[in-house]
Amino acid sequence: MTAHTFSTLFLFALVTSVLLQLWLAMRHINHVLRHRKAVPAEFAEQITIEAHGRAAAYTVAKTRFGMFCTIFDAMVLAAFTVGGGIEWLAKLTAPWFQSDIAQGLALVTALSVVNAALSLPASLVSTFIIEQRFGFNQMTPKLFISDLIKSTAVGAAIGLPLLAAVLWLMGRMGDNWWLYVWATWLVFSLALMWIFPTFIAPLFNKFVPMEDGAMKDRIVGLLERCGFKSNGLFVMDGSKRSSHGNAYFTGLGKSKRIVFFDTLLKHLEPTEVEAVLAHELGHFKHRHIVKRLVWTFALMLGMLWVLGQLKTQLWFYQGLGVSTPSTAAALLLFFLALPVFTFIFAPLSSMMSRKHEYEADAYAASQCSANDLITSLVKLYRDNAATLTPDPLHSMFYDSHPPASLRIAALRRLNAQ
Repeated sequence: MTAHTFSTLFLFALVTSVLLQLWLAMRHINHVLRHRKAVPAEFAEQITIEAHGRAAAYTVAKTRFGMFCTIFDAMVLAAFTVGGGIEWLAKLTAPWFQSDIAQGLALVTALSVVNAALSLPASLVSTFIIEQRFGFNQMTPKLFISDLIKSTAVGAAIGLPLLAAVLWLMGRMGDNWWLYVWATWLVFSLALMWIFPTFIAPLFNKFVPMEDGAMKDRIVGLLERCGFKSNGLFVMDGSKRSSHGNAYFTGLGKSKRIVFFDTLLKHLEPTEVEAVLAHELGHFKHRHIVKRLVWTFALMLGMLWVLGQLKTQLWFYQGLGVSTPSTAAALLLFFLALPVFTFIFAPLSSMMSRKHEYEADAYAASQCSANDLITSLVKLYRDNAATLTPDPLHSMFYDSHPPASLRIAALRRLNAQ
């Protein structure tokens, strides 16, 4: 393949991907707007027309802004690659250091800083305009800046040593470097999952043990029935950033924690919280987390093998705007270009995730009342202003969870058995 051919192929894939994303967004907007004046019959008793209209307006606002971001991000990607942005940054940073690894770190850092600066306005608009307009944002400018500084420091402290190790392995381990990099990344990922809940998450939020009471008693009873052992039940101060509610597991092995957003506990009854947790335990009992980790590790192994084949091809670099090959440039170009060629496969990932959600719902219905899970889901859809009428094709590409109507219909069938 020639550099010109690959460059043409990349631009074609980029334009096609952007047009597909914009088309899906327009379908989603039009579908939501067509159904905004009537609450679906199965939700009519729980969701008011005002709440339904608010969810439609929120969805449309986010989707329209997402269309702008899609176009902007594509322009930035083209500028970094075929536009010569990475080549320019490489020439700028190369004289700063003598070693290849230091030069690679400087190049990746420079690109990250530029990309973060370009992404900052979109983050500000999303947080302080869209989320603020619909009453979800609780973040202050001070907290926003604090989060930005902390996340940058943590990212640098963790990412730069890993990147240095990857660049060293790519340059020293011969043709099979990708296997060594994969093994290093695997160990690093597992270690990060273990240390995250104890050392990293507390830098951004406060986690306090759940207070004794009826709710905790129900949850402890559920954990005992399901045979799940954790390092504790914690309540997180999610309300200082957003009024959205959630609950999740975090950590591995003995570091596993169950975390509830304070906003979730505020809006749900104890039986509903129990049902939500039972759903999360369903993921654990069906080994969904392990399956997703295995899939992710296998996928990364395949991607690194592909990169191993491209790393030695001059047309790969020149087709994406870089005249002088380097290990850092190979990494950047590959992972920047990869989403352009893989977006079309998004429905496969969504399909697997939705299957897991149905299985977790079924497990929750076997441990708790299906009606409690239904009412908790309806409240979460209402309080988070999630649309009840997504466009089916848009949902197939983007949504990891089944649409509300399908999910609740499945739970009602289980409840009727």
